Amino acid sequence: MPTLTATATHTAALARLGHALSDPTRAGVLLALRDAPAYPSGLADALGVSRQVMSNQLACLRGCGLVESVPDGRRTWYRLADQHLAPALDELLRVVLYVEPGCCAGESCSCA
Repeated sequence: MPTLTATATHTAALARLGHALSDPTRAGVLLALRDAPAYPSGLADALGVSRQVMSNQLACLRGCGLVESVPDGRRTWYRLADQHLAPALDELLRVVLYVEPGCCAGESCSCA
């Protein structure tokens, strides 16, 4: 019988990450925020969704504890809530590329 080394808190955290990644828009937001913080309008434009959809997705990601909002005058920008998340997402991309190697080819790959 296997020994469980993760606590219920660890399991819940992974479940929240899985929930966040289960939606293409939320996954796109997380991937976009790997490099730099962004305003919701910029994220909406980059991902081709309405500002209302982006607002809903950012609220979900905040609720999951994956992004945080930072007031900037009358506007608010968003960043990843934990510095470990960007490299973890990079590693997940590598796993996906390994599972589906035809997804990206060589030096021209812009996935990772």
